[in-house]
Amino acid sequence: MKRLITALMCFALMTFNSYAEETLTIEKQLVGIVGAISGTVKTETRELKEGDKIYLNETIYAAKGSGTQILLLDQSTFTVGEDSEVVMDTFIYDPKTNDGKIVASVKQGSLKVISGLISQKDPDALTVTVPEGTLGSRGTEFQTIVSKGKTDTLLIGPGKNNTLGMRPGAVLASNKFGKTLLDNPYSVTSMSKGKAPDRARKATRDQLKKFNKKMRALSKSKGDKGEKKIARKAARKELKKELKSLGFEKDEIKSIIKENIKKDKEKKIALKTEKKAEKKKKKKAKAEGKKGKKKKGKVKEGKKGKKKKAKAEGKKGKKKKAKAEGKKGKKKKATKKKATKKKAAPKKKATKKKATKKKAAKKKPKPKKKKAVKKKPKPKKKKVVKKKKPKKKKIKKVAKKRKAAKKKKNKRKRKKKK
Repeated sequence: MKRLITALMCFALMTFNSYAEETLTIEKQLVGIVGAISGTVKTETRELKEGDKIYLNETIYAAKGSGTQILLLDQSTFTVGEDSEVVMDTFIYDPKTNDGKIVASVKQGSLKVISGLISQKDPDALTVTVPEGTLGSRGTEFQTIVSKGKTDTLLIGPGKNNTLGMRPGAVLASNKFGKTLLDNPYSVTSMSKGKAPDRARKATRDQLKKFNKKMRALSKSKGDKGEKKIARKAARKELKKELKSLGFEKDEIKSIIKENIKKDKEKKIALKTEKKAEKKKKKKAKAEGKKGKKKKGKVKEGKKGKKKKAKAEGKKGKKKKAKAEGKKGKKKKATKKKATKKKAAPKKKATKKKATKKKAAKKKPKPKKKKAVKKKPKPKKKKVVKKKKPKKKKIKKVAKKRKAAKKKKNKRKRKKKK
C-alpha cells in the first residue's frame, strides 16, 4: 500500500511540474488578444473573455452559436466561427522589420483570416493547415470551412483593380495531389481526402450563405458600438504593453499603432468599395438578364404565334386541299363511271358482231339486252301513233272530197265543150 501511495504521489508531482512548465512556456509566447466574443469560447484550461490573452499552442474551442475574434500582434485578425477548433501552432514576429511566420491549424469548423504586417512583407509567411492540405495566404482576406472529409475555401479580397493600390489577394490551396490558386474575389475551391483541390469557381448564393452562417453569432454580438470601442481599447493597451516589453519607446509605439490603424481603415474602405462595385455589377447583370428574358419571351411568343398561325393556315390549307381533292376525286370517279358506261356500249356491240360470226348460241342473250333497252320508249311511240291516226282519216276524207269536186268540174267542162 505504501508503495502504491508513493507512486501516485510521484505521478501527481510529475504532472504538476509538466503543467507548470507548459504554462510558463505558453506565457512567454504571446500571440494576440481576444477582441470580441459571443457565447461560450474556451481553451483547455479556461473560458475566454474580451481582452484575454491568447498564447502559442492554445486550442480555441467555440461552441454552437458562439464565436470569437483574435487580434494578433502583427495586426492580423483571426475570426473563429461556431462549432470550431483552432490552434496557433507557430507565431514568430519582429516588430522592427515585420519579419515573421504564422501557422494555424483548423481541425473543424470555420476560420476567417485577414492578413497583417507579416504577410504584407512576405505573402507566403501565413499558412493555415487543414486535414486535407494547406492554405497559403498572400496578403488577403479569406475564410475556410472544415467539415467531415471536406474543406471549402472562399477568397474574399481585395481584387486586382482595388482603388487603394493594395496588393491583390490570393490563396493557394494545395496537397500531395495538386494545387489550385484563388486570385479572383469570391471564388471557391474544395478539397477532399485523397483528391487534388477542385478548380476555382465563382461562389454561389447558397455557398456565401453557408460561409456567413458560420460567423453569424459573432456578427450579432457586434451590435453595440460601445462594446466594440471597449474591446479595441483593451486590445491597444495589451499591444502597448507587449511593445514596451520588447524595448520600444512611447513615440515608436504610437507611430506603429497609428500606421496599423490607417492600414486597417484602408483595408475596410477597399473591401467596402469592392463590395459596392460587385453589388452594382450584380444589379446590372440582373437587370440585363431580366431584359434579355423579356426579349426572349417576346421573341418566343412571336415565334409561337407565328407557328400557331402557320399551323392553323396549314391545317386550313390541308382541309381545303382535302375538300378540293375530294370533290375532284368524286368528279373524276363520276366521269370515269360515265366513260366506262359509254365505252362499255360499243364493246358490247363489237362482242355481239364477233359472237354472231363465231357461235350462234351467243345470239340468244342479245335480243334480251335490246329488249331491256328498247322496252321503255316503245309504249310512248304507240301512244303518239294512236293520237295521229284520226288526223290521217280526216285528211283522207278531205282529199277524196277534193278529188270528187275536181272530177265534177272536169265533167262540166267537157259537157260545155261538146
